[in-house]
Amino acid sequence: MDNAESDQIIHTNNDKQLHRTILEHPQITKINTAHVSIETSLFLDGLEADLSKELILQLTDIFAWDIDFATNLRPGDQFTIVYGKKIVDGKETDSDEIIAAEFINQGSAHTAVRYINEFGIASYYTPDGQSMQRAFLTTPVDFAKISSPFDMHRKHPILNRIRAHKGIDYAARIGTPVKTTGDGIVTFSGNKGAYGQVVIVQHNDHYETLYAHMSDFKKGLAVGNHVKQGDVIGFVGQTGLATGPHLHYEFHVDGLYRDPETVKIPHSMPISSVLLADFNAQTQPFFTQLVQAKAKSLFAKTPSAIAPGIALPPASMQSSRYD
Repeated sequence: MDNAESDQIIHTNNDKQLHRTILEHPQITKINTAHVSIETSLFLDGLEADLSKELILQLTDIFAWDIDFATNLRPGDQFTIVYGKKIVDGKETDSDEIIAAEFINQGSAHTAVRYINEFGIASYYTPDGQSMQRAFLTTPVDFAKISSPFDMHRKHPILNRIRAHKGIDYAARIGTPVKTTGDGIVTFSGNKGAYGQVVIVQHNDHYETLYAHMSDFKKGLAVGNHVKQGDVIGFVGQTGLATGPHLHYEFHVDGLYRDPETVKIPHSMPISSVLLADFNAQTQPFFTQLVQAKAKSLFAKTPSAIAPGIALPPASMQSSRYD
């Protein structure tokens, strides 16, 4: 393949003058695919398929807004990815990067593809050009377990009386990184009595998140700091009124406590109409490769169910479990 292709996109300004913008599309020289069924865990089954830890983490980052990897994975869930070498400044690097992916979680399919815009910035979108990234992540701690859900009538484990639990507790080891779930400004960082060590982030005029019981804060974190979604702000602990190491996470909307698992999360901006044709041209080949990789793997596993009566190729020509 050539290292770059150029398509011309015509932009129109308010004076109705036409301007041409050349979009450079670096092409990866070698494409790899994998289809994995989850039977043990996402990491173990991914590693068994010869995927790197970095690729598996990329997968969780891409679908972090749609899938709660801490609690919602089930045996039989599966994913398919198309990946190749990451491109920086038009040149391939030694690191692998996901180009397209499908994740089937509890029967629901989620599909994403990488799109490189005119500034060389790579982001992930749905097939119709909606950004995969939402204003907030579903969880602030990777691969943690919910130890206590949002419950306005919970009996407090230490106080032994009914006391509303206005957030979600994520059980995790002390020192596990805690990430801010959205872009915002740190409005509090310190001790808050029963909450222990706390960070509060204000996201805009409507949204605020709180992270409690932490063992420590990220070095240098201070009130007034701007933080980006996914930035580490502290570490799981057991400070304040806590029976074990965990993170207490709250989501506030206009000053009201809301369940982080059910509150409606706004999407970020979709592909602009001006770039939509370029988006389709750049990403359609990757969607095709994604479908072919999945079909090839499924045929290798259950050929008679897919094509009954059709003779199988010799064993030496059949695909392995993972492509």
